[in-house]
Amino acid sequence: MFRIPFSFVLPSLLCLLLFCSCQEDDPLDMTDLNPVTGEEGVETIFDGTLDLSDPFNYGSQSIPGYINRDNTDGNEITDEGATLGRVLFYDQALSANNTISCASCHVQELAFGDDAVASVGVSGTTARHSMRLINARFGNEERFFWDERANSLETQATMPIRDHVEMGFSGEDGDPTFGELIERMSGLEYYNELFANAFGSSEITEDRMQDALAQFIRSIQSFDSKFDAGRAAVGNNGANFPNFTEEENRGKQLFLADAQLDRTGTRVGGGLGCGDCHQAPEFSILPGSGNNGVITSILAEGPELDITRSPTLRDLYRPDGAENGPFMHDGSLATINDVIDHYNSIPAVNRGLDRRLSSGGNPQRLNITADERAALVAFLKTLGGTAVYTDERWSDPFESRE
Repeated sequence: MFRIPFSFVLPSLLCLLLFCSCQEDDPLDMTDLNPVTGEEGVETIFDGTLDLSDPFNYGSQSIPGYINRDNTDGNEITDEGATLGRVLFYDQALSANNTISCASCHVQELAFGDDAVASVGVSGTTARHSMRLINARFGNEERFFWDERANSLETQATMPIRDHVEMGFSGEDGDPTFGELIERMSGLEYYNELFANAFGSSEITEDRMQDALAQFIRSIQSFDSKFDAGRAAVGNNGANFPNFTEEENRGKQLFLADAQLDRTGTRVGGGLGCGDCHQAPEFSILPGSGNNGVITSILAEGPELDITRSPTLRDLYRPDGAENGPFMHDGSLATINDVIDHYNSIPAVNRGLDRRLSSGGNPQRLNITADERAALVAFLKTLGGTAVYTDERWSDPFESRE
């Protein structure tokens, strides 16, 4: 029979008596505490959705060799930084009234976009439609927001938090300041551990928040589409893909080939010119592109915008065939067919209109046939992936909390 030495029992009993005598003053359950910080640990708080000892792979994901564009610019993705970014992205505590997170307007099941024309913030509806965040990393354009007012993804990351309507820490019109947000976050036990895990100390700063959010957003990638399988098989964008139907290959050629416009703006040959601005294989917007003729505001009396930014064209369609619309900064085009209609007949030439959408001072008229439209839609559907919509690494870590 195993016997416990009395020399071990006596100190243990004394410790137990001392602990019990203090319970009325300090009823904290020590089993839930982080052994380093003395606070409730991340893995306990998130009930298994986060594992800091074995985090998801964010920083070393497989990227096709033909993908060359990258706007990371020094803020390399780490598993620890993106894990913190994931929590920040989904945390409603980052809004003034604890009801809105980044994910409220950028929904995983919608390719990290929104199916509402105008997303809802803490003080009403936003002024623009929320842009999809799929493959935000893989483009040469380094400026963000529809009007490119942010000079990097890092700068963009906390601007919605600072916005009076969106998340409410503007410091104006009675809003709390960003400093008050940091004070609030310092009182949330999980952030001490997450910031220390990502940056080596528990200090919470806006710069660190920006870096972590940008790492998480850049980690959201989608390269498991039918297009990617075909591109890997042939080694270039232009050749017919063996896994494509005849219609899909025709749509690809129409997308990639320049439209030949006469002086009146009428197409007299060539393709549809989509790839001039949305270059394959990333399908991200070409830096320096002008607006596409949609310049109106969601707001009834809002200013017209010289729009120059666009999300990638990947994942316009979900795996079930549903569209990730509406489209454009004002959400004015409800379907892909509406988008095609717009490019088929640009309404008018404005000062900021991209030069490729007009000829001789006249807006383009592509005269797309029914067969061409069907082929183009068939091709656009090949750009949609599958895993990004359900992959746990980009999911809500708060889902398990009561």
